[in-house]
Amino acid sequence: MQTLYFDLRDTKGQQKEIGDKIAAAAKILQDGGLLGIPTETVYGLAANGLDAAAVRRIFEAKGRPQDNPLIFHVTGPQWLPRYCVDIPPLAYVLARKFWPGPLTMILKCRTDVVPSAITAGLDTVAVRCPDHPVTLAIIREAGRPVAAPSANTSGRPSCTTAQDVLEDMDGKIEGVVDGGPCAVGVESTILDLTCDPPRLLRPGGLPLEDLERLIGRIDVDQAVTRSMGEGERPRAPGMKYRHYAPKAPVTVVTGAPGQSAREIQRLVGPTSGVICFDEYVHLFPEQEVHALGPSGDKSVQAQRVFDALRTFDQSAVTEIFAQCPDSQGLGLAVGNRLKKAAGFHVVEADSERVVLGITGGTGAGKTSALQAIRDLGGTVIDCDAVYHEMLQQDEALRSDLGAAFPGVLAGGKLDRQRLGREVFSRKERLDQLNDIVFRHLGPELRRRLSEGKELLYAVDAINLMESGLGQLCDRTIAVTAPLELRVRRIMARDQITEEYARLRISAQKTDEYYRNKCDCVLNNAADSAEAFQIEAKDFFQRLIQQIREEKQRSAG
Repeated sequence: MQTLYFDLRDTKGQQKEIGDKIAAAAKILQDGGLLGIPTETVYGLAANGLDAAAVRRIFEAKGRPQDNPLIFHVTGPQWLPRYCVDIPPLAYVLARKFWPGPLTMILKCRTDVVPSAITAGLDTVAVRCPDHPVTLAIIREAGRPVAAPSANTSGRPSCTTAQDVLEDMDGKIEGVVDGGPCAVGVESTILDLTCDPPRLLRPGGLPLEDLERLIGRIDVDQAVTRSMGEGERPRAPGMKYRHYAPKAPVTVVTGAPGQSAREIQRLVGPTSGVICFDEYVHLFPEQEVHALGPSGDKSVQAQRVFDALRTFDQSAVTEIFAQCPDSQGLGLAVGNRLKKAAGFHVVEADSERVVLGITGGTGAGKTSALQAIRDLGGTVIDCDAVYHEMLQQDEALRSDLGAAFPGVLAGGKLDRQRLGREVFSRKERLDQLNDIVFRHLGPELRRRLSEGKELLYAVDAINLMESGLGQLCDRTIAVTAPLELRVRRIMARDQITEEYARLRISAQKTDEYYRNKCDCVLNNAADSAEAFQIEAKDFFQRLIQQIREEKQRSAG
């Protein structure tokens, strides 16, 4: 079979010639043929989405497993009712914001219209509107949606140029449309809207953070971070099978860029290939290296990742080691593609530990901020809880308390009410208690941090700065909030009157005090705890990356 080539890289030329090429490409689809098409993410292998026989040819040309669903490509949300049922309002909210663009939505499908070959027998269908003028023009000219997975041989790295498509598909399909290199470079983000909260099935060209800023909490499917088992059925393309893999086996090395580069240095041999950030190419003079882009530029990394994986097939390397970006922004998608290429064979490089100090007044949102730390895999050390543990077990602390406050340890147990009466009515006695607690709490926290194995800790302390515990932290963060919001939150949370809520706030240090004392401020003006938790997670991700980069620079 001869594969026709349509060069549409320049759409500002002769309009009649361009129109003729678009019409000829659309005719291939109308006649049941297969067509390589450009999108902003990767090149797709398109067929008439309403022609079951044509759709089956996609699976044959790619060597794609039959239980791996395809994506329906349309020109806008007005097409959704033709092919989907029970469409939630959220789908239109997302389409207005992100279509055309790299977002695929999983919706309940109209099974009497959509061929089962597209859905792999599921009652749902994946739908997206690609952001490429040439492909949108072809779909409009064809007058029907197209089914289009990536245009590579199944299992190989995806195609980001028309030449990549010809390398895999020449002679197997009727035509290829050259629309230039793909602007994004990784496939679309797939979001399942048939569950609540929505679920991320595949990270892609639209970052998770952008989605969460618009619609709130999104669950992340386990298939994003691990291989699916044999008995598990994929709900979206790219979930189950080993993908994006070159011929040589791949090992992904995670961790801070400096550490992961040094780990790869330790692992490589003379026939190894390396995919690394631009800053570390010089570390591998004897290896074949493909630069992934600057360590801080996820957009460039997304554009280069598949090209880096594909070009190794033209070399004699026997193994490939790849640096992996962190999971912020497009890094989640780039890392997912690298890990799937490696069959989730991942080596964790030693990373720099980060300790954050968190403080702030009641009602500001400290609980949500700390949950964001936990969501990032961090461990929270609650200093108040540590103090109460020490009261039970630390004889030195108990001895000092007994000497300073006679009678509060009657019978070996702390009489908290008696201690409270003693210190809360006299400031000098409260200061004396704090001095004792701070003197014992600091060494205990140092011990716990030195013995801990985690890479991220948060020290939660209302008296973080006064106690000297802030000195144990890489950054101290004040969680603040507008006064009236704090009042309303405390009233709702503790079921108390407005007068009592204001009294509690007035008895504490002001937000201005925390702002002046701490390194950073995380202000909580969000409408809900969930929204603030998303903001806090993004804030902490960026701060942690900054701290680790500073540590790497100082380490030379």
